[in-house]
Amino acid sequence: MATQAKRIIEDAVVRKDARLGDKLLDKAFAFAFRGLVYAQIWEDPVVDMEGLAIQPDSRVMCIASGSCNALSYLTAGPASVTAVDLNRAHVALGKLKIAAIRHLPNYQRFHRFFAHADHGENAEVYREMIAPHLDLVSRAYWEKRDIRGRRRISYFTKGIYRQGLLGNFIGLAHVFAKLYKIDLAKLLEAQTLEEQRAVFERELAPVFEKRFIRWLTDQPASLFGLGIPPAQFEHLAGDERMAEVLRRRLEKLACDFAVQDNYFAWQAFRRGYDRSESAPLPPYLQRANWSAMKERIDRLDVTRANMVDWIGGREEASMDRFVLLDAQDWMNNAQLDELWGRITRASRPGARVLFRTAAEPSLLPGRLDDAILSRWRYCEETSADCTRRDRSSIYGGVHVYELA
Repeated sequence: MATQAKRIIEDAVVRKDARLGDKLLDKAFAFAFRGLVYAQIWEDPVVDMEGLAIQPDSRVMCIASGSCNALSYLTAGPASVTAVDLNRAHVALGKLKIAAIRHLPNYQRFHRFFAHADHGENAEVYREMIAPHLDLVSRAYWEKRDIRGRRRISYFTKGIYRQGLLGNFIGLAHVFAKLYKIDLAKLLEAQTLEEQRAVFERELAPVFEKRFIRWLTDQPASLFGLGIPPAQFEHLAGDERMAEVLRRRLEKLACDFAVQDNYFAWQAFRRGYDRSESAPLPPYLQRANWSAMKERIDRLDVTRANMVDWIGGREEASMDRFVLLDAQDWMNNAQLDELWGRITRASRPGARVLFRTAAEPSLLPGRLDDAILSRWRYCEETSADCTRRDRSSIYGGVHVYELA
């Protein structure tokens, strides 16, 4: 099973026509990607739902990642959501959340488990209320010990959002902040956008001028913790130093959205969600949506699969919405043609595809076969609006296409 998992991920990540050094970097990323990467997905589900224009009969396919968005899409009331992922940790996390919504007795218990995610009692809650309802593969994942000898379910007693590749990356960023005497909490205490910008300019912006930081961020392996493979690193950097690109993305996160409404800022600058009564949270974690989540949870399926293979297995004209995250940044032209050929075949009239790119423009023109691309209409205004309002602020562009 472990050998098969390694092969599946390497097939998706390792560039076959790359130089030896680049292949070794790809293999290193594939190795890092085999464990938990995202305890929380870093794409804004509110933007997704508006860009997708989900309808009551919509059948949605997305990449699972932390499953926050797959769950949040249920609040829009689609007919079904299928979340696929190559990463067994992400699939196990999605199935854990599904079992919790089905079987935990109330919102308070669910909120403490997945929003706070650090109470000692969560181990007993898992054992008594969730584990008996988990499939054997997911249960084995959470009850197995990690490299440090801890049962993985203990992450929910110590802070799940401090775990995984991204959690460790953010933790390391906080270590550097302390070394440079930067108080990240000041940004979360700001009361206005003007105060947020003042904190950013005074505390955060100068660090990107540090010689060591500029050198470090020029190394592709330094961004593995963000889930950015070497192939995507090149798209993200373009002709600039990576430090400049990261500074702009962090500036948007820190300055463009009120921290009182942006849980991505709390994850970045506090390593967890705000605990106040009015804390910003993903839709699936909000109290107002608890009844809808309980009612609609059976419409969600999380499965371990290659996205392209899964789409290829659908019936013709059977799907309505596709969310590809940034997976296409990893693909060559032939892989794009195969993916979109299968999407086109599986799509019903009016189907929409939403994806993100490291760089600002859509990557499809000039790369995707014109015979396929001509069947899709680029929703320019919607894409620009989604890009502007995406609170996660990591990506250069959010793009929406509709079957013409």
